[in-house]
Amino acid sequence: MIGAEHVDFVGVPVRDLQRADDFYGKTLGLKRSPNSGARWVEYDTDNVTLALVSPEVMGPDFLENFQPNTVPIAFRVPNVEEARGKLKAVGVQFQVETIDSGVCHIAPFADPDGNSLMLHRRYAPYADGSMP
Repeated sequence: MIGAEHVDFVGVPVRDLQRADDFYGKTLGLKRSPNSGARWVEYDTDNVTLALVSPEVMGPDFLENFQPNTVPIAFRVPNVEEARGKLKAVGVQFQVETIDSGVCHIAPFADPDGNSLMLHRRYAPYADGSMP
């Protein structure tokens, strides 16, 4: 209806751009977009770009009305327990033990600004028998 061609980015609100840049780049090991700048930082994954939206870009009112994302961004990883262990080793805190939903493993956590994130791996086939 609107002719959308692609999702260009998903915004991730952050209070401190440098801290968030370190977390997403160094702690999580995501690939920083070559189109990033000092005030607009993006991380590219195969299917979506995460854009760190900060007070440096949005202005001082941004902090007054700051609300972290409460619906998680799910990072597909080869092995949830292994990735969870690596993050725990560098100080990332997980809210609960790894969840086995019956079709996938999930390990919820948050970034330093409280944005909801999760490690995720579907292990069960889809209804058509194909694997993720």
